[in-house]
Order: sequence, then structure tokens, then C-alpha cells
Amino acid sequence: MPEELENTEDTPTPEENTTPGENLHANDAPTEDELADIQAQLGAEQASLAEAQAALTERDARIAELEAQLAQITTDREAFASQLYEANDAHGQAVARYLEVVRAVNREIPAEHIAGATIEEIDASVERGQAIADAVRANLAAENKNARVPAGAPTRAVNLEGLTPDELIRLGISQQGGND
Repeated sequence: MPEELENTEDTPTPEENTTPGENLHANDAPTEDELADIQAQLGAEQASLAEAQAALTERDARIAELEAQLAQITTDREAFASQLYEANDAHGQAVARYLEVVRAVNREIPAEHIAGATIEEIDASVERGQAIADAVRANLAAENKNARVPAGAPTRAVNLEGLTPDELIRLGISQQGGND
């Protein structure tokens, strides 16, 4: 006999070929214990499915909530962007008006020397222009100090000859500030 047929101890029997817990009858129908185990497994699977569906429902609700928040934030951002644009425009107009006023108030500084895109830049240009104007004034004052010009206009000599007495009286009164 060949060795293969002699070694029957290693070959599993039909009862050994089943998985643990499976004790099949002759018609392969599960026993009551196996049926109870299967029903318990089915119950656990259904509970797990219900939990997963509840989690999905919660997740969908959270997604809808977050999408609503995102839509509100987007709307708010657009409104804030519009307000920012208007504020920047108003600021630019205010700076331009400030520049006009500063140029009008500081006439001793040439207008082209007063410039800037911000109030701080305009103020700095006024300070530089004021320093230049002060230096020019000081130089002119020093030059004028050296060249003295008498104050007032020179008096005119009036020819009194040939004037009538009435004309002489009127001339005297007008020289003293009176009326004719």
C-alpha cells in the first residue's frame, strides 16, 4: 500500500472540518444556539449601523451649520470690504482737503513744497518749508539791517508864491489833516 493511504490520521474528518461553534446537522441547518449567536451578531450589526447613521446625520447637520456660518462670514466680509473702500476714499478726500487748507494757511511756503499722501507727510513738508522760509527771512533781515532806508516818503516843497490867501489857508488845513 502506498504511504498516502496509510496516513489517515492527518486527514480531517467532516466534523473536524467545521469552524468552532459550527455544529452542523445532517441537513446543514444551524442549531438553536448557533441561531441565537447569529441573531445576536445581527443585532450588534444593526446597532452599529444605527450608530453610524446617527453619526452621519450629526455630521451632515454640522456641515450644514458650518456652511451657513461660512455664507454669513462671506457676506460680512464683503460688507466690511465695501465699508473699508468707502473709508479709504473718505480718508483720501480728507487728506486732499487738508493739503489745500495747509497750502492756503502757509502762503509764505511755495505750494509745490507742501505735499504728501498722508497728514504726517504733509505736516513734515510744512515743517521743512517753514524752516526754509525762516532761514530766508533771517537772511533778508540781516541784509536790511545793513542797508538802512529812512522811513516815510520825502516831503515835497510847495511853492507858496502866487497862491491866494484862501488857497494858503486850505493848504495849511490839508497839511494838518483837516478837510477843505
